[in-house]
Amino acid sequence: MYTLANGLNMPNGVAYRAGALYVAEVHRVLRYDDILPSLHDPPAPAVVRDDFPRDRSHGWKFVAFGPDSALYVPVGAPCNVCDPEDERYASIQRMTADGASVATYAAGVRNTVGFDWHPETGDLWFTDNGRDWLGDDAPPDELNHAPTAGLHFGFPYCHGGTIADPAFGSLRPCSELTPPAQRLGAHVAALGMRFYTGDLFPPEYRNQIFIAEHGSWNRSTPVGYRVTLVKLAGNEVVSYEPFAEGWLGDDESVTGRPVDVLVRPDGSLLVSDDHAGVIYRITYGDES
Repeated sequence: MYTLANGLNMPNGVAYRAGALYVAEVHRVLRYDDILPSLHDPPAPAVVRDDFPRDRSHGWKFVAFGPDSALYVPVGAPCNVCDPEDERYASIQRMTADGASVATYAAGVRNTVGFDWHPETGDLWFTDNGRDWLGDDAPPDELNHAPTAGLHFGFPYCHGGTIADPAFGSLRPCSELTPPAQRLGAHVAALGMRFYTGDLFPPEYRNQIFIAEHGSWNRSTPVGYRVTLVKLAGNEVVSYEPFAEGWLGDDESVTGRPVDVLVRPDGSLLVSDDHAGVIYRITYGDES
């Protein structure tokens, strides 16, 4: 194991491109050039961009390069629900790899820390965490589909496509905003998501979506704590169902909280768990 850097500000997102490791902190993106042969003695990072908001609330940044070679960087809302003047809040930003240009790709996104692109269409799909304190069963977390730039997904005016916010709903009606492709469970804390691109699982899993649901923190009866599967027919969701569970006991005891999912080259699925501090590998068939 190598230590590449210390003292960073919530360095959550990493991405790799053209031999360089990109690391996203709350307010900036760093780049470590030619990283693989330098793991034992990492170079000083280049600062790609350092003018993102510094709010730590919803400040974790999952980052990834899209099919257009741009780096996608989320900026969460600095609150449970509010309407900040800075339009970068509650958005997904699209940035050139050198940081020279950045613009809003998707707006009205309260807090996404997981997105991926459809392997065939190249469209962006992402999870989004709904606001708190509207009750146990509202609003839903969301799975959203953003085939083009410029769409607004509702926050803070409308939640789940149909629920007008008590404070801000009068400012923009739900009918003007983009509804989710799938309403997920309320407060399940949907985080990482990936399209399944492997060949190990049966064919019906190909190009379908796995979502890590971290689990609720303020619901009277806990929900989430599982990995779910969303099946698509084209761009339409046809089902949303549990795929892997058991981390939430019948007595509401918690043994795991899935954070992210990743498809390995061999087709198995990795699931990270920040409660147990482990990574699970899910396979199919007899590997003996």
